[in-house]
Amino acid sequence: MAGIKVFGHPASTATRRVLIALHEKNLDFEFVHIELKDGEHKKEPFIFRNPFGKVPAFEDGDFKLFESRAITQYIAHFYSDKGNQLVSLGSKDIAGIAMGIEIESHEFDPVGSKLVWEQVLKPLYGMTTDKTVVEEEEAKLAKVLDVYEHRLGESKYLASDHFTLVDLHTIPVIQYLLGTPTKKLFDERPHVSAWVADITSRPSAQKVL
Repeated sequence: MAGIKVFGHPASTATRRVLIALHEKNLDFEFVHIELKDGEHKKEPFIFRNPFGKVPAFEDGDFKLFESRAITQYIAHFYSDKGNQLVSLGSKDIAGIAMGIEIESHEFDPVGSKLVWEQVLKPLYGMTTDKTVVEEEEAKLAKVLDVYEHRLGESKYLASDHFTLVDLHTIPVIQYLLGTPTKKLFDERPHVSAWVADITSRPSAQKVL
């Protein structure tokens, strides 16, 4: 049946970004589980949907996409009349959102994902957390959060005074890190702490848990 389909794994932060966006828009969709431990994402038929072998992949009828941030932007724009607004139409706001997405994808996510790997996923696979790596990555994350703290002192959310994709994209990594000692980095910054409590309590964020 034609409609929205998400091919991914529920533990994947990239998959969760897409699911949160769909929930924000109150859209119906079919979730197709791709088993990562079996390498299903590296084989046909999934590799046809994403030749890089990474989850998620996305279909909306005949329209196909991969890369989570591209998918969320499609959802936000194509379904702008549904659910909550995740983008702004003013040219300055669009530029601010674009900048925020770049910062999240290049500065926040690489560091946050390494911390998730070391403190959450490695233990699940029976591997030992490298405390040196954690310390190094926490120092990097602290610098990013200092920038966020300053920004959140000027507006309620990272790109404006309303929730946008910039905030949404951070949620999956933050959800994992709140269950680790790295939580202290969020708690130590009052504006960041209030923002984290806000965005992680959204119904869309709670649903992916």
